[in-house]
Amino acid sequence: MKITVDNIGKKFVREWIVRGATFDLEPGSKYTFVGPNGSGKSTLLQLLTGMLPVSEGSIVYTSTDGTPVGVDDWYKHLVIAAPYLELIEEFTLRELVNFHSEFKKLKNGMNAADFEDFIELAHVKNKIIRHFSSGMKQRVKLGLAFMSDVPLIFLDEPTTNLDSTGINWYLKNVIENTKGQMILLGSNVKQEYEFCENIISVSAFK
Repeated sequence: MKITVDNIGKKFVREWIVRGATFDLEPGSKYTFVGPNGSGKSTLLQLLTGMLPVSEGSIVYTSTDGTPVGVDDWYKHLVIAAPYLELIEEFTLRELVNFHSEFKKLKNGMNAADFEDFIELAHVKNKIIRHFSSGMKQRVKLGLAFMSDVPLIFLDEPTTNLDSTGINWYLKNVIENTKGQMILLGSNVKQEYEFCENIISVSAFK
């Protein structure tokens, strides 16, 4: 999957959050959007996923065979982990994983039990997500991002709410379990994106 971004901008009321952003995102590559708090990193990621519409310019998804992908179908090709996206808190962990798998298959034939072992939360498989700590919820989000069989992974502030053990788990798996997938990451914490070969400053898009 390739993403072509042509002079996009996003305006809220009278303020341009992002403007004049033009770049190509190549299949299988890793990108981090950096910038201080309030610079527009999260907004840019949401534009690239289709969660927010652009105010100007265009974003084009192109499949590996050269066929353009309609914006209504972008969601089929991506997964996102972000602090502002909530899990379905009425589900148990097992129910959540099975529900997610109906829409995004897990890699290598992984089943729910395998996934629970992967995120090291098998002991709470029957616990309601509402009763998870913020760190546990973040590990679930990241696990689903790493193990969903899609070409695009969006990560916004990925180590939010993680303790040192969780951060080490993230750093290990973001490298080992995303080979061949494009990663688009928003961060101002260098530790989160040291593996990325492409760094894009959002501050330039003003």
